[in-house]
Amino acid sequence: MPEEITSSVGSIEAEAEKILEAARNKARDIILEAREEAKKILSSDLPLNEAKDECIKIVNDAKAEADRRVEEAEKKAAEIRSNADRKAKEIMELVVNAVAGRS
Repeated sequence: MPEEITSSVGSIEAEAEKILEAARNKARDIILEAREEAKKILSSDLPLNEAKDECIKIVNDAKAEADRRVEEAEKKAAEIRSNADRKAKEIMELVVNAVAGRS
């Protein structure tokens, strides 16, 4: 009986060693494949220039739009100031006329 147990344990250990060796080989193969793939990726030309050009275009378009909006706002502000000055003069004339008794 002890010999059978020793033999069974030996068989199990041998089978486990075969499984471990197969797993090590598989892991080594996977790592080698991953390294090769990484080398391919790192050596390939990525279209970064296109992305950079697109970013520059977007930024330039945004700046142009911002400039256009600022210009519109300045025009509206000037118009409002002009209207305010005109209305202030009209009100002042009405007050002066009212105080002076002119209708």
